[in-house]
Amino acid sequence: MNDEQLLRYSRQIMLPAVDVAGQQRLLDSRVLIIGAGGLGSPVAIYLAAAGVGQLTLVDFDTVDLTNLQRQILHGSHDIGRPKVESARDSLRALNPEVRVEAINARLEGAALLAEVARADVVVDASDNFATRFAVNDACVAARKPLVSGAAIRMEGQVAVFHNERPESPCYRCLYRDEQELAQTCSENGVLSPVVGIIGAIQATEVLKALLGIGETLDGRLLLLDALTMEWRSMKLRKDPACSCHH
Repeated sequence: MNDEQLLRYSRQIMLPAVDVAGQQRLLDSRVLIIGAGGLGSPVAIYLAAAGVGQLTLVDFDTVDLTNLQRQILHGSHDIGRPKVESARDSLRALNPEVRVEAINARLEGAALLAEVARADVVVDASDNFATRFAVNDACVAARKPLVSGAAIRMEGQVAVFHNERPESPCYRCLYRDEQELAQTCSENGVLSPVVGIIGAIQATEVLKALLGIGETLDGRLLLLDALTMEWRSMKLRKDPACSCHH
């Protein structure tokens, strides 16, 4: 690291759990973020600021006026632009050192698996169950840790699935049926900072996983009720009947 990097990341390097070696590890890491919307915005901003060297952003949507209430990667001047391009510009302005790869497409099948395999950690910041299950299956197949978040109305949830560990549950162990919770923000609404809270926790869990520090939300589902500002934590176990593990 050069002097400027040592200064930029100094407040993180001061942490005994990070230090210079940990910061170097972050600079050498690659994170795949699926979704550049309400959750993907805070995740990408914090990971770029923290010095994760390579971010791959995947989203096929364009910026819409209704997004701006919560999707803080984008500004009013970005309306109509592909979200990944707007996101890349914002992240470059924040930290020009971070390499941002923008994929303006819906990643599926072999292409999704290839991107998952290249990543050290995968973040699910999508807003639909079809994508969530596809990302989960790719992470299980490639044995990559998955940091999953969701937020709607005034509620949110976060979990980490360490698919590189044989004893860890996966997303399908939590939700077997795709139709169970097929709700989106466009249909139900969401309070602006709730996605920020959940996204910030996702970013924290990614950094912990990359650094190998502390205890991640492995085998736990963290639930937020922002209306009463109460958190609940539920234990998750691997489902022996889960289709992913057979």
